[in-house]
Amino acid sequence: MILRMLNLLVIGALILAAAYVYRIKYDSTVQAERLAKIRSEVRRERDTVAALRAEWGELENPARIEALAKHYLPLRPIAPTQFDQLGQLPERPPQIVKPDNPDPIGAVIENLQEPTSVTGSVEPAVAPSAAALPPDETTETEAPAPKAGRLDR
Repeated sequence: MILRMLNLLVIGALILAAAYVYRIKYDSTVQAERLAKIRSEVRRERDTVAALRAEWGELENPARIEALAKHYLPLRPIAPTQFDQLGQLPERPPQIVKPDNPDPIGAVIENLQEPTSVTGSVEPAVAPSAAALPPDETTETEAPAPKAGRLDR
């Protein structure tokens, strides 16, 4: 009787051990599949990053930027009269933001004004008044000539 009981106990232990080993094997298979999926996602993300870096390199190509600037920006060469001695320049730029203002960017936006001068390289975009022109006519506006011996801002 004790031998039979011992045999049943050993068989039960073997069945429990086999079930435990099967569970460990199943969990490791699930983890291996999950690891393979994560590795493929990482590989895909690396490929995407490489493609985006290649696209970024193409977009920041100096020749491409130069061609776009020539096409879209009405820039002119710098004239020698646009330079001045450092002693002739103002001491400090005008104070747009008060030092005690908690939101300096908001203050700049609130105090935003139309530019009063031209840099010399870009012509101002001045829209003619509709009342000043007959409906059929259009006019061309000319940029004011930069002041000699002074930087235009």
